[in-house]
Amino acid sequence: MTIEEKANRIIEDIRNEKGVNPIKMFKSMAKKEYISIHGPEHHILDGACLLMAYHNAGGKIDIDSALEKLLKEGLRMPGAMCGLWGICGAITSIGAALSIIDGTGPLSEDGTWGDHMAFTSSAIGELGQINGPRCCKRDAMIAFKHGIEYVRQHYGVQIEYEKQHCEFSSQNQQCIKERCPFFG
Repeated sequence: MTIEEKANRIIEDIRNEKGVNPIKMFKSMAKKEYISIHGPEHHILDGACLLMAYHNAGGKIDIDSALEKLLKEGLRMPGAMCGLWGICGAITSIGAALSIIDGTGPLSEDGTWGDHMAFTSSAIGELGQINGPRCCKRDAMIAFKHGIEYVRQHYGVQIEYEKQHCEFSSQNQQCIKERCPFFG
């Protein structure tokens, strides 16, 4: 299955998610046969979970348009960008979702441009403290933690967060085990 096919399935399947907890949505979606343990499908999946939880919690957004925009942006993010570019695709996916919610672009002067950079900086800083190798599931959990806090602070929309324990470590040949805050 190509990344484009996976991305379209993600957008199709995420529309069936009803909750307000993007991490639970993510875990449900990540167990589907077409989602790899690591890969660029997370560049679409992670932001899609945040957008759907935001929408389900009463966030004012045209969800169909938002998911289509996220699909387009996520497909522009190459695989392995964490190791090759120094920025995590899970974090950029959540950042793209926030930009879609706010209507932020490169010329925005309303404060959202800087707010999104602060979100990215805080999340990537936490990843940097943990170090590699990459784990798209761990990185998603960190991106969600920071993204959910951002949504609560900036929009007053109550999407759910609770600390998670990893359900995927046995599938990850490079799992860092005890160094991971979600291992156990």
